[in-house]
Amino acid sequence: MIIGGVPPSLQLVDKRTIGYYDASPRQVGGMSKRHSMNIPNSLTILRILLVPVIIGFMTYGSYGFALLTLLLAGLTDAVDGYLARKLNQRTRLGTLLDPLADKLLLTSSFISLAVLHLVPSWLVILVVSRDLMLLLGTVVAHVTSTPITVTPTFLGKGTTLFQLSYVLLTILLTWRGIDRSTITPLVVLMVGFTLASGFHYLYRGYRDANAAPPLS
Repeated sequence: MIIGGVPPSLQLVDKRTIGYYDASPRQVGGMSKRHSMNIPNSLTILRILLVPVIIGFMTYGSYGFALLTLLLAGLTDAVDGYLARKLNQRTRLGTLLDPLADKLLLTSSFISLAVLHLVPSWLVILVVSRDLMLLLGTVVAHVTSTPITVTPTFLGKGTTLFQLSYVLLTILLTWRGIDRSTITPLVVLMVGFTLASGFHYLYRGYRDANAAPPLS
């Protein structure tokens, strides 16, 4: 029955749902599919945008500003994760952008420091090679539809912590004109965690690949 010239299919449609997201939140695997551009994801994008700013400051020798910008980027990393959990705003976009932002921040910082001869080249090769190995493994798993475990581990979190601490302290010591050899113990810890986490992720990938059912 048509009332007032309006078809029944449209009589109960709330005008707020036309051209907008569904008014009821939908959860998929604990992550909301709507409002991907929320506050946590905006902070993550800000962190990515700060990467060239940090590189620029280091290139022109403004180590104090580079340090402050890097600290700001690190703060956004802590805040976006907290807000995503507190506000229940975890999204698929966020799970992709957050680790990407971290890798871009650390990798670009290490490469910039190496170009400026502030860190040894072998150390940068180690850090970048590990990240490339993980990226390649993820791509292969995606192409071959192989399920893999992508949850962070203690070794992985420790690696990120030590790498970020090393970059921060290297910039700080360079800025203040202090001998960088004073952080040699940190270098040892960072190298150990980087190697251990790399081999651990390799083992997990190999285990998951063997446990996956064969493709028909």
